Amino acid sequence: MFKKSQPNPQIDLFSGMNSLLSKKARKRMEDPKGWNNLFRQHVVASMDEEPFRILFDGTGTGAPNSPIRLLVGMMILKESLSYSDKQLFEQCEYNLLFRSTLGLMNLDEPVPAESTYYLLRQRIYEHERATGVNLFDFVFKQVTQKQVHEFNVNGKLIRMDSKLIGSNIAWFSRYEVIHETLRKFCEALDESDLRKKMGRNDREDLKTLLSEEGEKVVYRSTKEEVQSRMQTLGLLIYRLLRAVKDNPYREILERVFTEQFQRVDGGVEPRNKAEINSNSVQSPHDPDCSYRNKRDQSVKGYSVNITETCSKDQLNLITDVQVERATVPDNGYVQEAIAETQQVTEQEVKQVFCDGAYHSVSNQEYSNENNIDLVLTGIQGAVPRYDPEMTPEGLRVTDRHTGDIQIATKSRSKKNERWRINHENGYRYFTPEEIKTADLRRLLLNRPNEELRIRNNVEATIFQLSYPLRNNKTRYRGLFKQRAWAQCRCMWVNLVRIKNLIESTYQRTQNLALQAIQTVFPSDFSVGKSVLNRTFGIFSKWAPDQLCVREISF
Repeated sequence: MFKKSQPNPQIDLFSGMNSLLSKKARKRMEDPKGWNNLFRQHVVASMDEEPFRILFDGTGTGAPNSPIRLLVGMMILKESLSYSDKQLFEQCEYNLLFRSTLGLMNLDEPVPAESTYYLLRQRIYEHERATGVNLFDFVFKQVTQKQVHEFNVNGKLIRMDSKLIGSNIAWFSRYEVIHETLRKFCEALDESDLRKKMGRNDREDLKTLLSEEGEKVVYRSTKEEVQSRMQTLGLLIYRLLRAVKDNPYREILERVFTEQFQRVDGGVEPRNKAEINSNSVQSPHDPDCSYRNKRDQSVKGYSVNITETCSKDQLNLITDVQVERATVPDNGYVQEAIAETQQVTEQEVKQVFCDGAYHSVSNQEYSNENNIDLVLTGIQGAVPRYDPEMTPEGLRVTDRHTGDIQIATKSRSKKNERWRINHENGYRYFTPEEIKTADLRRLLLNRPNEELRIRNNVEATIFQLSYPLRNNKTRYRGLFKQRAWAQCRCMWVNLVRIKNLIESTYQRTQNLALQAIQTVFPSDFSVGKSVLNRTFGIFSKWAPDQLCVREISF
């Protein structure tokens, strides 16, 4: 039966690691500002294990043989420090700081078995596929919410930015995607089943076509030969899908067939290249990734959006992280990011700072309805020639090229509300969306530069998130693994910020106390410093959190 574990570990009198260390090592191990103690206190001990109960109750598999908070803490550390699984288990087994971080305070406490670690990760993944609920997302929100309350984080001002991250796959051409997907489908087939369900000619065609890799076929073949092979592959895939119903790669192959081929007069032929969208399968090894061009960057992978608080001279934390396919536009993140941030901080968002890619009519309407000031640093696209502005006299349109001003006439069309002016080639029409965009452009011109620059620092957060990546490519494949990676990295970034705040506040408070001691003991400063060290050391052990929230007055 599933049972929650104790957040605060019990230290054994004989096997406790602190009692066996030297004075210097014990001081380092017990330092309330040390990353090991902060991680254990603000991440591992803050987790609520109750949502994980569903992975074990009613399945007949029993309870986990290691605490959930310990296993999830190991997963967060792995992504935070970019360790391999082997490095992670070595550190947890032999590194005392790592053991302290996870709550393994006694030397005789065993590290979870690798099978237990992998089984929990697999169950979280299967639960997400079956229900759409990501338990890593719950851990991130729940831990961050506690940190927001503990450190009085202001959630009324937020900023956001996104980044494209490539999937760890090779770049396939259109033919290679079809060829390699069919190859993986056939590799999962039993030879005897293939003989029963496919004719002799089809089996020979399959053997011939799949005798070499798709990359080699494209390299040695002409464009016409590749096109001919695609036609043959399309017919074979159609027959295979009709004959074979039970195959782990059937869903991917069916998707590839639908995206790449079409039925014509009872036959099959490749679709026109222009008909294939960027959401199509880019590789059978990672069917979740998609293709996108963003400025001068071409990526087959995912888009990550980060939202964080941005109050001046205060602790700012990441409150929301979203990972979607690369084709999702930036303006598709705004409303969910605001809603999730308000849930985490339990405060109403008043201002949102982002770049022009986040602008859309629906986002502007959402902001107006919820009394949110959406501060954009710009608007995508070139500045248009005409500047429409609604006035009491009507819609006034200024020609930026000539300086001429016209009063627009409302169109009589019943379907669309539009206004028009005379143009050298006839009429120029304006929609309500264009008018709202023009109003927004004028509003941006009146924004102070200090306000527009608030968004900039979120780029540093994006850099910290993606710092471990090589060639801007992740080590993982699939949306679930990408989301788990991003959430773990964001929890680590938040912890580093908390650590920096504690250290700076500790140092600032100590400096204030030092000044007070100089006043009390002006003649014998060494005595005063000794008193300070003893008093300050006792206080920091007794109430390290209060030390971070407010400065001590002497």
